[in-house]
Amino acid sequence: MAKSVTSDAISTLLANPSPDSSSEVPEIVVQVLDLKSTGSKYMFTATDGKKKLKALLQSSLSSEVLSGNIQNFGLIRILDYAVNDIPSKNEKFLIVIKCEIVSSALEAEVGNEEKSEDINFPLKKPKIDMDIKIEANSEETGIILKPKQEWVAKSAAQIVHEQNGNMAPAARMAMTRRVHPLVSLNPYQGNWTIKVRVTGKGNMRTYKNARGEGCVFNVELTDEDGTQIQATMFNEAAKKFFDKFQLGKVYYISKGTLKVANKQFKTVQNDYEMTLNENSEVEEACNESNFIPQTKFNFVPIDQLGPYVNSRELVDVIGVVQNVSPTMSIRRKSDNETIPKRDITIADETKKTVVVSLWNDLATNVGQELLDMSDNSPIVAIKSLRVGDFQGVSLSTLSRSVVMVNPDTPESKKLRSWYDSEGKEVSMASVGSGMSPTSNTGTRSMYSDRVSLSYITKNPSLGEDKPVFFNTKAYISLIKPDQTMWYRACNTCNKKVTDAVGSGYWCEGCQKNYDECSLRYIMVVKAADASGEAWLSVFNEQAEKIIGCSADELDKMKSQEGEGNPYQMKLKEATWVPHIFRVSVVQQEYMNEKRQRITVRAVAPVDFAAESRVLLEEISKMKVSQ
Repeated sequence: MAKSVTSDAISTLLANPSPDSSSEVPEIVVQVLDLKSTGSKYMFTATDGKKKLKALLQSSLSSEVLSGNIQNFGLIRILDYAVNDIPSKNEKFLIVIKCEIVSSALEAEVGNEEKSEDINFPLKKPKIDMDIKIEANSEETGIILKPKQEWVAKSAAQIVHEQNGNMAPAARMAMTRRVHPLVSLNPYQGNWTIKVRVTGKGNMRTYKNARGEGCVFNVELTDEDGTQIQATMFNEAAKKFFDKFQLGKVYYISKGTLKVANKQFKTVQNDYEMTLNENSEVEEACNESNFIPQTKFNFVPIDQLGPYVNSRELVDVIGVVQNVSPTMSIRRKSDNETIPKRDITIADETKKTVVVSLWNDLATNVGQELLDMSDNSPIVAIKSLRVGDFQGVSLSTLSRSVVMVNPDTPESKKLRSWYDSEGKEVSMASVGSGMSPTSNTGTRSMYSDRVSLSYITKNPSLGEDKPVFFNTKAYISLIKPDQTMWYRACNTCNKKVTDAVGSGYWCEGCQKNYDECSLRYIMVVKAADASGEAWLSVFNEQAEKIIGCSADELDKMKSQEGEGNPYQMKLKEATWVPHIFRVSVVQQEYMNEKRQRITVRAVAPVDFAAESRVLLEEISKMKVSQ
């Protein structure tokens, strides 16, 4: 066939927006125009010389663009596709799922070339009856039309029924299925069927609102390209599909609906979320052990984790492992069950470090693997992490988290190259130290969210629904020397211990006797600034920075007698020293009375140069407002 576009190719695409199988797609060759990148995918305009249609290449075809096979002004033969309607814009959009390259870049756009050179390009639309099969001369560019058919999208149940009733080889069966990739779905699309693996499953939850009571649960679905979407089921649908959906299994799903995702609750990177009702069809796909979704990452640099602290949005990170802790046993408050935990510290090119807590199997399996190879500074890529405020900024894995060690990705190779050439010699700082004076990089700075103490104390409703967080600059004005300033703690889990029968100490958390224990701070201090005073609760790590020594060391000082008691002197030295505090504010009920509890989450010394810049910025704002 000549290297040319197919006459009326765009009309053919629009007439059959969702072919039943790739084997039934007629000969369609179009020219690629305006090829450009949009994230990990590429958009272009498809033309047949007469009409044009906006189009998107499936992510699996991006490598063809990067290798130079698919070029601007080049020709491609479309083998599988879907055309979606966008009613709000009165437009249609072509999703190219599979194609092959016909020609590299032509000298000009097909329609323009015809006009400028007056070439008798075979683009005249033949007068045809769609009920008759017409086959053009092979030496000319034309179209091959088959007898008119009803184009019906098959449901999940139909596909599985055909599979079970047809013993054809798997490869041949794959050609007859019409499965839509998740990237091609939108709320305006009609019938579709997807093939996905369940990569996350939530618990059945009950709710009560103005419309009544009900139950709900959701699953995270991933297709072969690694695209994810969250599917939610309510009431009857939730009861119908809760036991059907099993983590790790592959399903065909149809007759669902899509809507724009609520950013407050979404847990995957997708603009849409799916709802399945009791009429939706979900059928398990058998013998699909080879269906392994590609893991896609959307990495957030470590120095830009600040805005995600305590938000519902999950993040992906990649970093070089700096340190791996031993496994710890943590007792969960909800059911008193002991679960393993392991902390790793990672760093990236931003020269910042962050602590990642691995839980359950990730702590014992992947964590042990990282510990064994920690001397080689392995690289880890972790998907779906919760960002907390422990030590300023911290990360924690969930049941849906994925950890890849030394992944074969461009980001991993780039990070390895940086670390081997210069990173290993660079001094790293914790992202939670918060000493960046500006927020240009997106980091939650100790100099952002700045409020006075009176702002907190004069707003008793703060923290009523959930904890709120602020930064404040204040002085420690009083530390009561006669208060209970520490407790005896287990050296393994840091829980409180009691005297054991006979000798030693009993840890309720570990359910063990220990010969020794340590002291950990738990104290209150009075802080003051120009606006007023407030009592702050302070725990071990922050108290050590304020006092300047450990609780064990301060206890030894307290036992010393005589004038100039070092205990009293140490507490006096800690007062009237300025600090930057990151605090949480929450409402607590005591003796049937609600009270504010202000807890220090992080503390840092004042960087006077940075503080001066903040004050100058505030003065500038005052001048502008006058």
